Amino acid sequence: MSDVWPHGKPQVGETAELSRTIGPTDIRLFTQISGDRNPLHYDVEAAESSQFGEIVVQGGVTSAVLNAVVAEKLPGPGTVFLNVNWNFTAPVRPGDTITGRVQVDEVRDDKPITKLTTTVSRDDGTTVLEGTAVCFTMAMPGSNG
Repeated sequence: MSDVWPHGKPQVGETAELSRTIGPTDIRLFTQISGDRNPLHYDVEAAESSQFGEIVVQGGVTSAVLNAVVAEKLPGPGTVFLNVNWNFTAPVRPGDTITGRVQVDEVRDDKPITKLTTTVSRDDGTTVLEGTAVCFTMAMPGSNG
């Protein structure tokens, strides 16, 4: 029953991605929203003396690009995460351009639920986040779904 899909049923193997460059404002705004005041994210001296050697971006900023991919592209508007299983494998630093990518692994016929492989990579090709997500997509008022 593909009529349970408000924007058309995604296909196994289908992919989507979005990129954005991360700056100091992203760190500042995420700190305000989350309350995450870890010195690794904003104290240059503390960050330089850590194993990272410089400021690193919060994981929530890194993973947020995946929120944008699923909400804007695939599966699309009205999509929310039900479950995520993410490993952060390398740091993101201010000035890095990151790309979030999702690939459809499973699609349910009875409910608008997809299982995705998710990755975020830096512009130098390094994978900084990898894992899976399960999403639910609902029709939004005023949409064509």
